[in-house]
Amino acid sequence: MNIAWLYNQRHFYPDPKDYRHQLEADFDDPETTKWQIKHLKNLGFNVIPIEANEKAYFKLYRLRKKIDLVFNVAEGIYGQDREAHLPSILEMLQIPYLGNTPLVEALVLNKAKTKEILMAYDIDTLPFQMFNQQNEELNKNLKFPLILKPIAQGSSAGITNKSVVFEEKSLRQQLKVLLKSFNQPVLVEPFLAGREFSVAIMGNPPEILPIIEPNHKILPKKYLPFDSLEVKWYFEEQGKAQNYLQCPAKIEEKLEKKLKEICFNTWRVLGIRDWCRIDIKCDEKENPYVLEVNTPPGIIPPEVSKSSYFPLAARAAGIDYPSLLRRLIEIAFKRYKKNKLKVYC
Repeated sequence: MNIAWLYNQRHFYPDPKDYRHQLEADFDDPETTKWQIKHLKNLGFNVIPIEANEKAYFKLYRLRKKIDLVFNVAEGIYGQDREAHLPSILEMLQIPYLGNTPLVEALVLNKAKTKEILMAYDIDTLPFQMFNQQNEELNKNLKFPLILKPIAQGSSAGITNKSVVFEEKSLRQQLKVLLKSFNQPVLVEPFLAGREFSVAIMGNPPEILPIIEPNHKILPKKYLPFDSLEVKWYFEEQGKAQNYLQCPAKIEEKLEKKLKEICFNTWRVLGIRDWCRIDIKCDEKENPYVLEVNTPPGIIPPEVSKSSYFPLAARAAGIDYPSLLRRLIEIAFKRYKKNKLKVYC
C-alpha cells in the first residue's frame, strides 16, 4: 500500500525575538519527518515523501495512479489560505487523503472567520476585533488586558509575552510589529488568565482523546500564564519542565462535560472530519471559550518530542505512536469506503 507523506520542512527554529524565524513554526524539522516515515515503513506501508512546495503538484500528478492515500500534515507555504492549497490539489487530482476539505482548512486557519462561525451558532468564543492598520480605533467594548495574534498563523507564531498588552501604547507598538512581520491582519481579543485546555479529536463520528491542560502555576515568573511561543518552543519542547502538560487533565465532571460539548459542537458546525485539535481558554469562573482549531494538528513522534499534543493525548488513551498513525489511516480509508486496509492491520 502506497502512502504519500505530504509535509513542509522547517529551516529555522522559532525565535521569539526574530519574527522572520517564526514564519515556519508550523513546519516540521527534517528529523521529525524522518521518524514519521520510519514508523510508517515499520507498519508495512510503502512511503512516498513529498515536500509541499511549488513542485508538489507535479509529483502528485505524476504519481496519482500509484498513491492509495495521502497522509497530509502539510501547512502550505504562501498566503493566508495556504492550508487549503494542498487539499485543493488532491481534490482536483482525485487522490484520497487524510484530513479536512479545502474550505474547512481555509476557515480554521483564519481565526476571525472561525470565531464568526462559532458566534453564529452560539458557541462560546471571545469577542474580537480585526486590525488591518495600526491606527484603527479600538472597539470600546474590548477591555484591557488584550492579546494580539496574527490572523492566519499556527504553533503560537507571533504570540509571545509581548502579545499581551495592558494599555493603549503597548497595543499600538505590537500592532505595528505584527502587521509588518506577518503581512496579514491582526486579531485582538481579551486575555484570560484562567485554565487552558487542548482537546485532540479523531474519527467519524468524532472521539475525544484525554484532555491536556498546561500547568501554568509552575511557569517561571517571566512567562505569562498562556501557551505563548516562549512556553511552547522553549519551556515545553526543550524539556525545561516535568509534569507541565497534564494529561489526562484533572477536571471536575461539570467542566469536562462543558469542554466536550463545546468541542463536539465546534467540530459539527465547522464541518471537520478525520482529526483536529481544539484549544480552549477559561475565564476566572471556569467558563470555557474556543480560542482556535488546529488542522492538521501537530503529530511529532516521541523520539523527537514528548510534548507534541496529539500524540501525547493518544498515549494517555493507550495508543502508541505507530498505532496512532495506523488508526488515522484507517479513519480516512473508512471515509473513502476502502475495505482492503484490514489486510495491512
